[in-house]
Amino acid sequence: MNAGEREVALAQVQEGAMLSRAILDASGMVLLAQGAALTAGSLAALRRRGVEACWIVAAPLNDAGDQEHAAAARQHQLARLSIVFRATPPDAPGAGLLALLQRYRQGSGA
Repeated sequence: MNAGEREVALAQVQEGAMLSRAILDASGMVLLAQGAALTAGSLAALRRRGVEACWIVAAPLNDAGDQEHAAAARQHQLARLSIVFRATPPDAPGAGLLALLQRYRQGSGA
């Protein structure tokens, strides 16, 4: 366990909490990535899948250093999306998916 994280029962997690570790299903597929902010919808979906607990960032983002770190992490995730979708033409269906993922990663919702 890292000092800045803690395991919490899913029933106790509040909206807006940030995952410090990815949540995986029984086969090892990622349900939610590390760094994702939990929403009411994602919490409900995790409950339906039988997830009982998750690891969240323990300290709230309350100072400029933490906020800068979170912004840098978001930028890194957006850069990774650009790499994954680098061969997608702008008029392809994948371009719409990329736009949705970018909005999600920026915290704008989908």
